[in-house]
Amino acid sequence: MSEFYEIISKVAGVIALAGFIPYIISILQGKTKPNRVTWWIWTVIGALLCASYWSSGGVEAIWVPISYVIGPLSIALLSLKYGYGTLDKFDRSCLLAAVISLLFWWISGSALIALLMNITIDMFGAMPTIKKTYHEPESESQMAWGFFLVGNTLNLIALSNWEISQSLYPIYLFSISIIVYALTMRKKRPVAQRRTNYE
Repeated sequence: MSEFYEIISKVAGVIALAGFIPYIISILQGKTKPNRVTWWIWTVIGALLCASYWSSGGVEAIWVPISYVIGPLSIALLSLKYGYGTLDKFDRSCLLAAVISLLFWWISGSALIALLMNITIDMFGAMPTIKKTYHEPESESQMAWGFFLVGNTLNLIALSNWEISQSLYPIYLFSISIIVYALTMRKKRPVAQRRTNYE
């Protein structure tokens, strides 16, 4: 990897990690309510994705994945006290799908299949937060997701190899961050129309 791509990759990792600072502050201020299912899945799968991404040769854009192990663990721990809420049917379905996907990955033993399965699991982990943010855009930190989006965009720029094993995970991270960031820009719904399970 050239020095330019290495610098961009490291900057992307720092920005992505920095995004967790306003997120944590927003949680402590009671403005952001992290979904427990999402952040615990992201913590476990983030570590597995780092390992499988590294094994499949994706070393040049590894700094953002590393930040997505450290940051989510902090949020997951905070979610025990400040997160919402109970495991509803949708959350349980996502969690079950994640477990099934994890079994498929374990049986396969392939680094590329592991990467694909882990991204699938991570996607199921993202769904509760996407659903929550759609209904309650103010329940997520727009500033934090802005940091994540910038970090993931730079992470794409840091790629010099666009083979599927190297590019799929950065593309996925970019996609999730732009979806959630876009949802945080939705107008707040009137209190009378809010879903009670997000209060």
